[in-house]
Amino acid sequence: MEKTRFRRAKIGCYTTNVATALVCNIVALLFVPFRELYGISYALLGLLVLINFVTQLCVDLACSFFSSKINIPKAIKATPVLLFVGLWTFALAPYIAPNHVYAGLVVGTIIFSAACGFNEALMSPMIAAIPSDNPEREMSKLHSLYAWGVIAVVAVSTLFLWGFGRENWQFLVMIMSVIPFVSGVLFLWAEIPQMAKPEKVSGAFSMLKNKTLWLCFAAIFFGGASETIMSQWSSSYLEQALGISKVYGDIFGVAVFALFLGLGRTLYAKMGKNIEKVLFFGCLGAVACYAVAILSPVPVLGLVACALTGFCTSMLWPGSLIVASDRMPNGGVFVFSMMAAGGDCGASVSSQLIGVVVDQAERSSYVFGLAQDWGLTIEELSMKVGLSVGALFPIIGVLMFAIVLKTKKKPKTLPLKEN
Repeated sequence: MEKTRFRRAKIGCYTTNVATALVCNIVALLFVPFRELYGISYALLGLLVLINFVTQLCVDLACSFFSSKINIPKAIKATPVLLFVGLWTFALAPYIAPNHVYAGLVVGTIIFSAACGFNEALMSPMIAAIPSDNPEREMSKLHSLYAWGVIAVVAVSTLFLWGFGRENWQFLVMIMSVIPFVSGVLFLWAEIPQMAKPEKVSGAFSMLKNKTLWLCFAAIFFGGASETIMSQWSSSYLEQALGISKVYGDIFGVAVFALFLGLGRTLYAKMGKNIEKVLFFGCLGAVACYAVAILSPVPVLGLVACALTGFCTSMLWPGSLIVASDRMPNGGVFVFSMMAAGGDCGASVSSQLIGVVVDQAERSSYVFGLAQDWGLTIEELSMKVGLSVGALFPIIGVLMFAIVLKTKKKPKTLPLKEN
């Protein structure tokens, strides 16, 4: 009876996570069209991703430290509304401010990114709070839907832009806003389960003394960055560095990346165990995939490596949540919000760093000379330089997950109350 009681809320969680996949990936898929149509630099395009994740980070932190002041059911129900408004603001930017399109894109990004922050901070603890025979697998299922959402976004956007032209990207975004609209309708009559949260703000600050929290925070920082770099930049990398057309690059690179991302999470949801080992070896595999993508002289091998990174990084984010939940079982909204903040921080820093590195490399006479010596264009080598810097995140991630693997579970009781 308890399970069916929250059925509408659970489905609303699932569709909202799919909508989040849409807004977190549609910007990266439009990097090249935005550059061609509006002359926006890679640094500014990377800044859009940074704004996305920094906004999410701010919302995550607000949910962490001020969850005792937040009406959680209302915040959950407002999330798809913000997603819908943000997508329409983003899509209408060229019409509202034709001379300041980038500014309009920024405003739309801030709005839907705030919704993404609420999604990350509140949907995971809500799924954890719904009665289940296997909470770990339910968590993995929730995050696997994000990956399937990415596949849908890549497939639909690639076919739409190919069929209707890049100049009509706005209509693509408007069509996709149907998903958060459906989520909003589902949440209207949904009953939201009670979730644990600190009694007051000071209680949240006292939890910062927990060393396990910071270990998990660092783990998801590098794990989230390892996943996000490839998911956000592989479309541009495959087109600019490997010479693969956008249609094939997006479908067989980005979409297959998401396919493997979803496959890894679905497999864990069905039969997963030993999450610490899964995290360590997954991050190790990600390092190998980055190396092949950067160094392989054969474009197809680079494409395959980009795609397989999805499987290797599939559990780095949700797996870190599982570890944190296991070791701080009474953390509730605070712990999930802090973990979301760690993942968003890693994603924002890494993605913006890649954009800055690529732009600087394109302006470097030294890189230009190397490109000529190696028979590459400046764009090709600049992208390779950018992804090489990005590879540092999974390399450090291997060390972090090795520490996680060695630590023992030490549940700690925290002063919490129900919302």
